[in-house]
Amino acid sequence: MPTFDVVSEVDLQEVRNAVDQASREVTTRFDFKDTHSRVELGDGIITLASITEDRLTALRQVLEEKLVKRKISLKAIEFGNVEVASGSTVRQVATLRAGINSDKSRDINKFLKARGIKGLQTQTQGEQVRVTHKKRDALQEAMAALKEEDFGIPLQFQNFRD
Repeated sequence: MPTFDVVSEVDLQEVRNAVDQASREVTTRFDFKDTHSRVELGDGIITLASITEDRLTALRQVLEEKLVKRKISLKAIEFGNVEVASGSTVRQVATLRAGINSDKSRDINKFLKARGIKGLQTQTQGEQVRVTHKKRDALQEAMAALKEEDFGIPLQFQNFRD
């Protein structure tokens, strides 16, 4: 029976490249001179720091541009609140979201069931959702419907099998 998996993944190598590019741009741009602005990638988090909130906003914009150029969806990044840090600086932490949690998988299952495609089966397997049907046309219809709907996370489709 034909199947495919719905997943939400982030390519960490592309994120690392985007952070490196943003960091290099910050060191060369005139408007960031003497602002002690920096972008750092940690384990699943990106830390932005600068001297003022205006510079932090500009730093965030530079990072977002680099992520979009590298085809990383901004839905995969959740920006936290701006915090006051030591040395009269401000900091913001961005968390990378990967995987489909149980609430989102339930939403995806409900959405596909509501589409009314007869014989379509969905099954949650960890952080992915497997969709099964006898005909591949129905699976392609389900993929198109999922692409149009916004679940608040980036969705990719893997393991399409006949």
